[in-house]
Order: sequence, then structure tokens, then C-alpha cells
Amino acid sequence: MPMRKVGDVIRGQTVVTAARTLSVFEASKKMAQARVGAIMVVEGERLTGLFTERDALNRVLATGLDPTRTTLADVMTTTLQTIDAEQPLGHAMHLMFEGGFRHVPVVKGDRPIGMVSARDALGTEMIAFEQELEQRASITELL
Repeated sequence: MPMRKVGDVIRGQTVVTAARTLSVFEASKKMAQARVGAIMVVEGERLTGLFTERDALNRVLATGLDPTRTTLADVMTTTLQTIDAEQPLGHAMHLMFEGGFRHVPVVKGDRPIGMVSARDALGTEMIAFEQELEQRASITELL
């Protein structure tokens, strides 16, 4: 299991947040611009919810709700699993696996400071895997 800390994974990350009154349509545009799969919903600086691309599909589109009239407050997840930046990345991965979700907000107190996703968790491991595949391909070419 990776021994990196969550803080190492989120270093340099831009925190993407929205107010609970924002429409799903506007939140989705904001997520697309930031190229993220989830947006943290805040009141002031306090994390109060999470809205993901899965929520857009399952809670809004698949149920026939109008994304221009539906607010994040109507469809966001409010029971959140969060993590501290000092925790090991393996703990975040465990939370995702056990909870069946792909995003864990990183908080300091109740203020969001980043987001760990399943994709982020594979960062250096994925790079090492790609390098190994390239090495195997070059060895195969020599044979």
C-alpha cells in the first residue's frame, strides 16, 4: 500500500468549491472547467457537502430533474467521509474502497483544503506501471 501522505497528493491542487444554492448545471460547468469529477459544497469556508459526476448522472439526469433548476443542496451528499492531510494515502484508498466512492475531501478542521480521488491515488504507481510496460515493449522488440 502506498506510504505517501495525503498532503503530498494534494500539494499544488486548486480547491474547487461551490455554494449549496448553485444549480447543478452551473456546478457541472465549473467542474468541467476545472477538470474535476467532484465539487465541494461550502457554507462560508465550512465543508457541508459533495457533488460528483455520479450524482449528476444518477440523482439528476436519470431521475428527470432539470439541472438548471436543481440546486446542489437538493442532490449533494451531506454525510461525508473526510481525511486530514497528514494521513497516509492508503487510508484514503481504504475509505474509498469500503465506502464505494471515488472522492475524499481533505480538510483542516472543517475547511476543505483539497480532494483525493481514486485517480490521484494511482499517480506515481501508474507512472511506474507505464514505464514498466514501455521497458517490456522495448525488450520484446530486441528479441
